[in-house]
Amino acid sequence: MKDNKESSGIQYPRVTVWDVIKEFFKVAKIYSRGFSLVLITTTIMTVAGAVVAPIYYKQLFDVLSRSTDFAGSVPQLINIIIYIFVFNMIWWVTFSLRNFTMARLQAETMNKLRQNAYDYLIEHSYAFFSNNFGGSLVQRVNRFMRSFERVTDRLFFELLPMLVKVVGICIVLWYIKPIFSFFIIIWMLIFFCISLFFSRWKRPYDVKSAALESKATAALADSLSNHTTIQMFNRSRHESSLFSNANTSHTVSMIDKWTIANIVDAVQAIFNIFVEFTIFYFAIKYWGMGMLSIGTFVLLQIYVIGLMDNFWGWGRIMRDVYESYGDAKEMVEIIKLPHDVKDMSSAQDLNVSHGEIKLDNVVFSFNKEKSVLNGIILNIKPGERVGLIGPSGAGKSTLVRLLLRLYDVDNGTITIDGQDISKVTQGSLRDSISFVPQDPLLFHRTLKENILYGKTDATDEQVVNAAKLAHCHQFITTFPSGYDTYVGERGIKLSGGERQRVAIARAILKNAPILILDEATSSLDSHSEVLIQDALDTLMRGKTVIVIAHRLSTIRKMNRIVVIDHGKVIEEGSHDELIANNSGLYAKLWSLQSQGFIKDSEE
Repeated sequence: MKDNKESSGIQYPRVTVWDVIKEFFKVAKIYSRGFSLVLITTTIMTVAGAVVAPIYYKQLFDVLSRSTDFAGSVPQLINIIIYIFVFNMIWWVTFSLRNFTMARLQAETMNKLRQNAYDYLIEHSYAFFSNNFGGSLVQRVNRFMRSFERVTDRLFFELLPMLVKVVGICIVLWYIKPIFSFFIIIWMLIFFCISLFFSRWKRPYDVKSAALESKATAALADSLSNHTTIQMFNRSRHESSLFSNANTSHTVSMIDKWTIANIVDAVQAIFNIFVEFTIFYFAIKYWGMGMLSIGTFVLLQIYVIGLMDNFWGWGRIMRDVYESYGDAKEMVEIIKLPHDVKDMSSAQDLNVSHGEIKLDNVVFSFNKEKSVLNGIILNIKPGERVGLIGPSGAGKSTLVRLLLRLYDVDNGTITIDGQDISKVTQGSLRDSISFVPQDPLLFHRTLKENILYGKTDATDEQVVNAAKLAHCHQFITTFPSGYDTYVGERGIKLSGGERQRVAIARAILKNAPILILDEATSSLDSHSEVLIQDALDTLMRGKTVIVIAHRLSTIRKMNRIVVIDHGKVIEEGSHDELIANNSGLYAKLWSLQSQGFIKDSEE
């Protein structure tokens, strides 16, 4: 199975670490006051608890080690522990305030990041979604959000406290023994270089692992969404093998990534051991010369152990930042990828007063390679009912998608009532068109919610009336929960005919001035089709209608039938006119039918 990116043919823009940080910052700056509070409380917390409080521990042990008048030293010792208590309380208050503030900030920022990612993602074109697995896209959005959590956790819980602690400790030790400040600074710089080197080494493995995880998720989603086909063809073992390949590749990449992380930990651990030994070696030397008190020894111990934990965290910070980059990169690629189909800055709402549709020399090809439409010229009058027919691959469905602006034309223009659809808003264009596809997909929501999708502010009475016209009401009322029945993912709990009727009810409720039916009765039995045709006749009154059909009996009553082949209009006229031309394609297709059904499948 190919990588999802490779198979999609989409050229994603290059994304750097800074690109990811910029996307995070766009949202984080909305909550700048909250993050400023976290910054301040973290600084105060670290200074109070990790820098100042240990100084009083030093004084405590100095008094204990030098005192000969134990009783007389008690007031001084109590005074010291009061200071320790005060600074520890300052640490506790700021620690708690930071954590509560951070929890709310992260939740709100992650919510906004996910919402922004969704809002941009959902505006990508039909072609984009045709070339990407849904499960993989879901994972990209979630990993993007979670990567922000990891980065901010490391920044405010580890990196910032470490930097504040290093600066504070170096200042304190400078006044005690400057050499120890130099040790700390050199220690930090060497540790930083080691971590940076290994993190940069590990970054490609993080990116690769994230990509392979997306690939494994895509394989899983593709397989689960086609489980019925797998069972019908008895291909469980075959699919298991395909998923195993993707899963194993991801596992190997994780092993590589974690092996490098373990090497980093091993190097940092041995380095820390030598640093600790060196610092205490010199501390003992100075103590032996009477230049260092017991309290200072304790202070050094507290500082060194604390810094050792922080510096160890530095390596983790670097690794997590790069891993977060790998997790967020794929979503940022999508965010930076321009939308294929977008509104012009001067786009106006479409105003449909009559419903006249004109295609003037329309040319379209997929990826500039596969030519589909080659100079289509077609005029559809207001209120006219036009049937589109032709062999599979002729370009009928593509024509409809261009009319809906799921794609943009390569050349030529499409106008509705004289308005170029490329110059109007996509929202107003699609609000003006009701579309019933050949294979309607429903949301995993209630039947009522699915019908309401045609007009979200419709009343219950209007929903029921639309369902009755589409002959849904009869089967809906047989469910225990009626209109509140959930239909399952993609409407799987309903039969094909039931899904089709729900889609027709949705179109009836929408009541747009232009109606497109793409094999809208293909999944219905003969009895249901007769009932639906009555509903469709009512629905089509006063509307401009385009019907794509292979079952020619469904379009015999159209005002005009347009025959498309090889991306061009080759015939048009009424059924009787076209059937009279024995050498025409329409007549040949009609002769191939059995009771009006074309043997070819729809494109």
